[in-house]
Amino acid sequence: MIPSGVTIEEIFLGAAALFVVLAIMMFYRAVAGPTTQDRLLAVNVLGTNTVVILALLAAGLDEPWFLDIALIYALLNFLMAIAISKFTVERGGVL
Repeated sequence: MIPSGVTIEEIFLGAAALFVVLAIMMFYRAVAGPTTQDRLLAVNVLGTNTVVILALLAAGLDEPWFLDIALIYALLNFLMAIAISKFTVERGGVL
């Protein structure tokens, strides 16, 4: 239930702020991860969080062009995952 006086845009912006905090934690995991696989997974999750943040900002600020950037970023994140997977297979399954 939404408290009175709170708009849906404020809820979207609050959710975006929460995802920014989560992205900071994922950035720490990407830098200080104990293994390479942990770092790769953290970078992939960080990319997904960035797409979610951009989508929430598009809804909260009523700026539809943020969705265009989010779609491009999601495509780049997907291509990066494919490239890393191919690189890993070519090296014998080990990074």
